[in-house]
Amino acid sequence: MKDTVTEKLLGQSALRVEDPALLSGRGRYIDDLPVAAGTLALAFVRSPHGHAAIRSVDTAEAAQAPGVVAVITGEDVAARTRSMTVGVKADVECWPMAVDRVRYVGEPVAMVVATDRYLAEDAADLVAVDYAPLNAVVDPVAALAADAPVLHPSLGGNLISERSFRYGDPEAAFDAAPHRIGIDITYPRSACTPIETYGVIASYEPGEDAYDVTANFQGPFSIHAVVARSLNVPGNRLRLRTPPDSGGSFGIKQGVFPYMILAGIAARIAGAPVKWNEDRLEHLSASVSATNRQTRIEAAVTADGRITALDWDQIEDCGAHLRAPEPATLYRMHGNMTGAYDIPNMAIRNRVVLTNKTPTGLNRGFGGPQIYFALERLMDTIARHLGLDRLEVIRRNLIPAEAFPYRTASGALYDSGDYATALDRAVAEGDLAELYVRRDKARAEGRHYGIGFACVVEPSVSNMGYITTVLTPEERGKAGPKNGAQATSTISIDPLGSVTVKVASVPQGQGHRTVLAQVVADKFGLPMDAVRVLADVDTMRDAWSIASGNYASRFAPAVAGATEIAAARLRDKLAKVAATQLNISASDVLFEGGRIRAAGNPDNSLSFARVAATAHWSPGTLPDDVDQTLREAVYWTPPELEAPTAEDGINSSLCHGFIFDFCGIEIDPETAEPRIDRYVTMHDCGRILHPAMVDGQVRGGFAQAVGAAFLEEYAYGPDGSFRSGTLADYLLPTVMEVPEPVILHHETPSPVTPLGAKGVGEGNCMSTPVCIANAVADALAPKGDAPELVLPVTAAKLAPLIFGGEAAPKVPVPETKTEATAGGRTLTGEGRAVVHASREDVWRMLLDPATLDAIIPGSHGVLKVGETRFEADVTLGVGPVRGRYKAEIDLSDLDPPNAVTLSGQAVGALGTGGGQGRITLTDTEDGTEIAYRYEAQIGGKVASVGGRLLDGAAKVVIGEFFRTLARHCGGGASSGAVARLRGLVDLVIRGGRS
Repeated sequence: MKDTVTEKLLGQSALRVEDPALLSGRGRYIDDLPVAAGTLALAFVRSPHGHAAIRSVDTAEAAQAPGVVAVITGEDVAARTRSMTVGVKADVECWPMAVDRVRYVGEPVAMVVATDRYLAEDAADLVAVDYAPLNAVVDPVAALAADAPVLHPSLGGNLISERSFRYGDPEAAFDAAPHRIGIDITYPRSACTPIETYGVIASYEPGEDAYDVTANFQGPFSIHAVVARSLNVPGNRLRLRTPPDSGGSFGIKQGVFPYMILAGIAARIAGAPVKWNEDRLEHLSASVSATNRQTRIEAAVTADGRITALDWDQIEDCGAHLRAPEPATLYRMHGNMTGAYDIPNMAIRNRVVLTNKTPTGLNRGFGGPQIYFALERLMDTIARHLGLDRLEVIRRNLIPAEAFPYRTASGALYDSGDYATALDRAVAEGDLAELYVRRDKARAEGRHYGIGFACVVEPSVSNMGYITTVLTPEERGKAGPKNGAQATSTISIDPLGSVTVKVASVPQGQGHRTVLAQVVADKFGLPMDAVRVLADVDTMRDAWSIASGNYASRFAPAVAGATEIAAARLRDKLAKVAATQLNISASDVLFEGGRIRAAGNPDNSLSFARVAATAHWSPGTLPDDVDQTLREAVYWTPPELEAPTAEDGINSSLCHGFIFDFCGIEIDPETAEPRIDRYVTMHDCGRILHPAMVDGQVRGGFAQAVGAAFLEEYAYGPDGSFRSGTLADYLLPTVMEVPEPVILHHETPSPVTPLGAKGVGEGNCMSTPVCIANAVADALAPKGDAPELVLPVTAAKLAPLIFGGEAAPKVPVPETKTEATAGGRTLTGEGRAVVHASREDVWRMLLDPATLDAIIPGSHGVLKVGETRFEADVTLGVGPVRGRYKAEIDLSDLDPPNAVTLSGQAVGALGTGGGQGRITLTDTEDGTEIAYRYEAQIGGKVASVGGRLLDGAAKVVIGEFFRTLARHCGGGASSGAVARLRGLVDLVIRGGRS
């Protein structure tokens, strides 16, 4: 332990306290935690359909499988729980497991509890679910159509919430403005993809009717109430704990809570603790993602580019169920809808729809990317329309420095800022002039090079009442006010004078322990290693509130702020104790170098440990006005976070940072691949507490945003099939795609947070996607109208804009093709094979179950159940994913021995398959030509594995069927090795060839 502390730690890039354990593999994640003896494993049966009614769930065979303790269906869950709370007034039920129908690929249908995960997974494949497929809807605009498939019949449609807002006088502003300029924006889904997926350990105590759940849940802990209500127990009968470490989250681990309910019920039914760790395929297809949004935004604009009003029309797609805290993504930014701009008038229409996709939840940036992509693309459009410099249009509309604190049209209170100065510093220090030179040189050489800009306000410390803006003032009045953002921190001192800090904020790598140690060590004049910080949560042990958790960039302003207050209060008490022992006044007490001393006489001092432990060893000597110095717990909530007003004004967040970005993008002239040439990002996050970690947060947000801009998208087929089911299809950025950004800072400390800090963890996820899109638009069309851009901006999307459409081949070549259709992911193909057998022999073999068993890839047996109807048990695999299928095969349109139509359907744990093929038999000089044409649909997990893997695998599987048929026929119709060899040599397969 150091003897002296010579300078303040806060504001310095101190070595991270967390790193020695994390970098040496000693982190304690949920899979590292010890479990009770007899803990069982949990596995899920998931829907292969985007939308289907559940006719039946047969668990008999699975229940008899080795090691299985229980097989639990949606009806079992519903009988022991209540529908999860929905954040709007709507006639709809929301269960953690499908009951009557499935509404997205990956939705849990049953769960198996067994002695280990391997046995549980094997048994899950034996659960037979009889589905009646229903039409699906995946487009939010199409979901609003009168004839759209309805996900929840009780709702009567797919529109679950609609509200309109009016601030100022937008109608008059539009009437007076010489220009009305608008743009339509489609913002897609993307996700966070942390290294560690969901994990839950749960047990049930029947004597107490109480649940004990450990999960890598990040908060907000308002979800604790949702889970307790669903489990039908009071809050003090649900103990929720988190592990000390979490392998990333970025918002998405909020969505683990339905599995907390399911694991609790599984433990209750099984009579033993259960554990579940999500695999990557489950996480991609069935956890939560960000919302996708369709936006129409229009501006009333003066001749010189000043915006006087905005008109927003937003359609938010929240997936199959509206799960808490949704539709929070739509309303978190409600106070910030004018961004960094001084716009006094605004109209907003918000519609929330349900579609056959995974439910949505928190995702880094949480509502910001969707808002700012529309707003900043509009700024670019305004400049183009009026023929003005884009940067000048931004400058003319910025909120002036003298206006702070600034109240936005929709009610947010921007606490501090100097946007124009920050922008000017970024332009100068980031050398925008040099970037213009690069662009002009590239264009002179005929290359596509563009520069993009983005201005955003980054909110932090969410007002817990903002989500109630989704309700009308009358509905809010009946429910009672909801607002605030309470943060908690507890500091305690043990009998040896050691200091411990406990906060209810769950870190996922942000460095909580380091920053809080800096805060407390500075207050007490101690070295950092004298302070221990605990940041896991136990709701039966710790001080917490419904706002607790790690989300909405609340750590530095709120959690560290509450710790600052607690340390100051405890320090003031210790100063009074020390003053009596040093015979000085409390105002003359100094804390430095591990000692407490008189300001005017350094020799008059005592060790910190001796003074701090007084309440333990000698409580009778404490001054009369000091109750104790053992522990100080602070519950802090800022008064600025008021409930929504009767006029729907809402200060949706406490503090507001500022970001100005610009970048240069070049598009490869041969491949159309976009590349970042230079990226500059200026941040004002208030007071910087730890410079290196702030820059780390910026880099992390930037990397995630680059992925959203160039690579990442949750893709669904028209039938609801999921197309991004592996990391071969959901592409993540690597160091090859993410350049080093130029990071700049401008500090305007917040007057409303104890440390003057604002949040910084999400901003580039808000600013970078649209900055890149604006640069791409500039590269493609420097003047005039820009092409419509939908993220991710890939070479495949840009190539037609640069090179035009691809010419059709002069001679089409038959081959296996795949495309998305209303019926599913469709594969078509054709080919022929010549075999040494007569048509009659081939025909008999096609009707023979033994032949079908021999030629169907992966067959475990074929049973003839009718004259032309067969059932088969088949194992198929695509890439790393294999599974067992029950297949039905029908022969129809028989024209013996000339032609037959072979059709079939297969359903298994990996998904669904179906289709038909027409087979014709023709005599040749060498025997019989087998010609075939086929069409098939594939859905579920198999389809999700595959944009890249599936197409090739389909050729292999279908081609192998006909190759094997040819071999079988050739070998059975001729005698001798020479004849069989001739049959193989003469075999010709066109299409279906891998």
